[in-house]
Amino acid sequence: MRGKFFTNRTQAGKLLAQAVVQRGYADPVVLGLPRGGVPVAAEVAAALKAPLDVVLVRKIGAPFQRELAMGAVVDGDAPEIARNEDVIREFGVTDAEFQKAADEQLKIIEARRALWLAGRTRVPIKDRTVILVDDGIATGATIRASLHALKKRGASRTVVATPVAPPSTVESLRQEADDVICLETPEYFGAIGFFYLDFSQVSDAEVTSILESQGSEAVSEQRVAANSTSSP
Repeated sequence: MRGKFFTNRTQAGKLLAQAVVQRGYADPVVLGLPRGGVPVAAEVAAALKAPLDVVLVRKIGAPFQRELAMGAVVDGDAPEIARNEDVIREFGVTDAEFQKAADEQLKIIEARRALWLAGRTRVPIKDRTVILVDDGIATGATIRASLHALKKRGASRTVVATPVAPPSTVESLRQEADDVICLETPEYFGAIGFFYLDFSQVSDAEVTSILESQGSEAVSEQRVAANSTSSP
């Protein structure tokens, strides 16, 4: 490993945005994975002048090793649940235990929806290019669950964009998404925080602030467009 790649999530987002803009995606919408992916996604959305929203997804951690994903769950009318069978077998997790853990994460998703999205209209994704952004990807469990859910909800094209991920994860995600953009692919990965000078935890308040700010900008742009159209 050659050391830190990124100063913080904002700087990583600006660098990632440069790579995403070059692709020239049509009719994009940017979705951040909470919480750490939201500041990165905000920079990508700003560069594209695209709407920003979040994917309400939660990792299902393995027993006694919560950072290791044995699956992931994505909110929706019918929640999308992805299983990591290798981890499930390794830890001897039963179907009932897995479902209980998934239900616990769904409760957290419900609470975060109320906190972050109360009174906010969700960005439509049907027939659009959806750019899914995180601050880094390790195993890809939450990204895969999110991709499956987005395809079911009608996304015409799915793109994964991240500052850093191991090569094996990037290759596996190419089988799931239409495109994958990753700035750095170190062979030795460890943890995402290794590649940032500042990897401070993103707060709920910060996520809410970013989404509210983006929403205000989107409304302002719509008003400008409407006024210019109606002008003689």
